[in-house]
Amino acid sequence: MNSVVPTSTANKSKSIEQSRYRVVRVESEENSRLDPSSQRVILQATQVTKAYIRHNMRVDVLKGVDFQAEEGKMTAIVGQSGSGKSTLLHLLGTLDRPDSGEIFFDQNRIDNVPNRQRDQFRNSKLGMIFQFYHLLPELTLLENILAPALIGQGIWGYWSKRREIVARAKDLAKTVGLDHRLHHKPNQLSGGEMQRTAIARALIASPALLLADEPTGNLDQETGTSILNILRNLNQQQGLTIVMVTHDESIAAQCDALVRLKGGRVEKLK
Repeated sequence: MNSVVPTSTANKSKSIEQSRYRVVRVESEENSRLDPSSQRVILQATQVTKAYIRHNMRVDVLKGVDFQAEEGKMTAIVGQSGSGKSTLLHLLGTLDRPDSGEIFFDQNRIDNVPNRQRDQFRNSKLGMIFQFYHLLPELTLLENILAPALIGQGIWGYWSKRREIVARAKDLAKTVGLDHRLHHKPNQLSGGEMQRTAIARALIASPALLLADEPTGNLDQETGTSILNILRNLNQQQGLTIVMVTHDESIAAQCDALVRLKGGRVEKLK
């Protein structure tokens, strides 16, 4: 599709300095991107539209958007505020339904399935992180990471696999550098620590796809850089497919592919 434009990558170790964020990439023959000929589209939207009624007026947010994300790549959705970025991400994540058009995950249509099936899909295949973290304030860091597993497995399923699931949650906390904060609650964490907790929570079910909505939007430059490094490492080292909404061009430039929205449409790129 013309809406996805891959950016260039290198096959050696390098540091990329952008105007706002600095992300260190470590690439080698062992962990380099897959051969492009072997990559496949894992997520696709075709002619998606979405409108809302506000103050008795119809607002057309998406006006026929085509989108695709290739497996193992990091794709940015960029555009100014109000361009429809978050709306598109919510549709891709089945948090909302398009008015028209179709959305496919791994060649299976997902926009028109029953609510229960959509919930199961999100719990098993998707990880999602948001600008505002959405941690449960009464739970500890470890319990917040475990929450999706409890919901997805059910009480009996969770308890039958509790040792294994808790071990994975602790490993994820270590991956994001928070294994020393397991028993702290959100009000005892910094913004960066809460976002890292949200990342670990999103990964507890070993999703095939991670959707991120402005993951650095509430963070300062240094903290935002650390979050981007975590996401990039997950993409490069574990092959996790990531679709990320951002308004920051320096972040988008570090992704493998981008889709630019303007006025609810995919902007034609020169």
